[in-house]
Amino acid sequence: MKRRLIHLSMGSAVLVVNLLMNSHSWAAKPTPAEALGITPTQEGVDYELPDKSEIARCTVVSETIGGISGLVVRGPAGQVLRRFLDTNGDNNVDQWCYFKDGIEVYRDIDTDFEKKAKVNECRWLGTAGTRWGIDEDQDGSVDRWKQISAEEVSSELVAAIRDKDAARFRRLLLSAKEIDALGLGEKQTDELKGKVSAAVSAFEEQAAKQKLITKQSEWIHFGGTRPGVIPAGTEGSTKDITVYDNVTAVVETRAGTDDKHTQIVIGSLVRVGDGWRMIDLPRSFSSDPSAAGLGYFFLGPTAKRPEFDAAAAADGVSEESRKLFDELSALDKSLAAASEPKELSRLHGKRADLMEKLIQTAESADDRMNWVRQYAETVGAAVTTGSFAEGVQRLESLATSAGKLTGGKELVPIVKLRLLQAIKDRDSQAEDADYAKVHQEWIKGLEGFVEEFADSPEAAEAMLQLAMGFEISDKPKDAVTWYGRIVKDFAQTEVAKKAAGARYRIESLGKRITLKGKSIDGRTVIDVNDYAGKVVLIHYWATWCEPCKEDIETIRSLQAKYGKNAFQPIGISLDSAATEATRFAGENRLTWPQLYEAGGMDGSRLATDLGVLTLPTMVLLDKQGRVVSYSLHGSELDPELRKLLSTTRPASTK
Repeated sequence: MKRRLIHLSMGSAVLVVNLLMNSHSWAAKPTPAEALGITPTQEGVDYELPDKSEIARCTVVSETIGGISGLVVRGPAGQVLRRFLDTNGDNNVDQWCYFKDGIEVYRDIDTDFEKKAKVNECRWLGTAGTRWGIDEDQDGSVDRWKQISAEEVSSELVAAIRDKDAARFRRLLLSAKEIDALGLGEKQTDELKGKVSAAVSAFEEQAAKQKLITKQSEWIHFGGTRPGVIPAGTEGSTKDITVYDNVTAVVETRAGTDDKHTQIVIGSLVRVGDGWRMIDLPRSFSSDPSAAGLGYFFLGPTAKRPEFDAAAAADGVSEESRKLFDELSALDKSLAAASEPKELSRLHGKRADLMEKLIQTAESADDRMNWVRQYAETVGAAVTTGSFAEGVQRLESLATSAGKLTGGKELVPIVKLRLLQAIKDRDSQAEDADYAKVHQEWIKGLEGFVEEFADSPEAAEAMLQLAMGFEISDKPKDAVTWYGRIVKDFAQTEVAKKAAGARYRIESLGKRITLKGKSIDGRTVIDVNDYAGKVVLIHYWATWCEPCKEDIETIRSLQAKYGKNAFQPIGISLDSAATEATRFAGENRLTWPQLYEAGGMDGSRLATDLGVLTLPTMVLLDKQGRVVSYSLHGSELDPELRKLLSTTRPASTK
């Protein structure tokens, strides 16, 4: 079977199906070639299409599916390729369904049941994602997204920039109506409307000028830690708001044998109903880099941070320090209002000057240490947002003088670790960034840091970054070495417990593992070893993890496909509250076992035992209970299951 990405007119074949659907007896049917000639209204749908030589062996049959009449096209092996359904019994097709590997991946829908059979909704399903588009004027183009994940927003953005498609970009942004419905305070409401309006106006010019994304570029990966909730009452808001800050996308640009990978910093996303929306241009193209970077909501201008409140900081200090506090407060307001990159950089430089004076004039060692910490964090954050590249030199100077300034060496590793992060962020932001080289330098810097500050608490954090980096880079031996160092050198810490679990998970390849816990309702003890003879998938997830939800839909489809062939998924929720996990599992009808223990990502025993440091994490066991993969990606699951369920094979080396 060939699979292709195509976009053609639905053409006369639709009329054939509709005309034949008018016969209650279903006596006349379109030929397989006519039925397979019907194609999705949207571009880029990945569905199954037989070779020309196979089409003659396909069949078109009348079927009733859940009480709904339709025509079903099956391939030579009997697999479903298409369904054309009449859901309201008016003898007209109103659903056009497309399949891949027996799973429905896309559906065009006519919800107003017009006789002309015009599509006004389109849905990506199964392993194809969660997008649900509304085509209000029925012209074949999505007008708005009823449902779209954060990952899919980042992918759509890359496509919009690549194709210089302003309409595609606009439908990713918050609408004025959606902003009003968020329940934000008056100031933030006005700010967001201004950002969105400016982004719409600037997109075409900025997309044409940028050089990061070309016609040869494709979205590869979504980057983001976890979304957060801004509670009602914050800055005058009346509702809880769920947001992502510091979202990025990795883009691959084909260049012969030397493909280039680029990281696009998207900035902040806001959840609206079942979808996510952008608030601005990507930072690389925005006139206000700091606002679209790490921090509109959580890491915004320091004027929003209570630790920089001038009145509180000035309580009981000298007149000179009080004056500096007032200047700092005024400067923070200027930073909040600034938009031009040069002006932002100038103001951050001036702010750093003020903080250096505050360090010098601090009246106690504790105060001085606090100012050094804040200086390192705020200057580092400004570098990360792309607003203050010169901050790297500031941190280098601070790293040299921190010991003398504070009369001790305990702050030096804190500053130097922040410096390493700032260098990595600055170098990654360059238009011609060599990400492989940047990563190598980052690793080299961390290794040097550990050697220099082996006894400091920050060394454990650096070792963890090294271990995770090597694990992600498919260098398990190096990852195990660094996880082992943490266990040996920081044995009594919580991070050592996680590291021990991660080492156990990696070293379990080809071996049986021990993992059991209580079900999400606390009534049943579930042990992975009770599923002997089945291929078991252990899936760590949380309700705040959008990629986890996509994996859950993939697992649901694969359970339907392979459940009778001894495939058994087991979910493990790492939500901080059992109520959140229970609600999600119920609303989404998760039919496979779900485990839960309190503690979330940082404290749950179920996460610690296997060293789960990122979500989603999937561990796959063969029928003998042996680990065949300790870090499986959702896109790899189907082919792995096909191999494991069809043959007996040795453990994977991944």
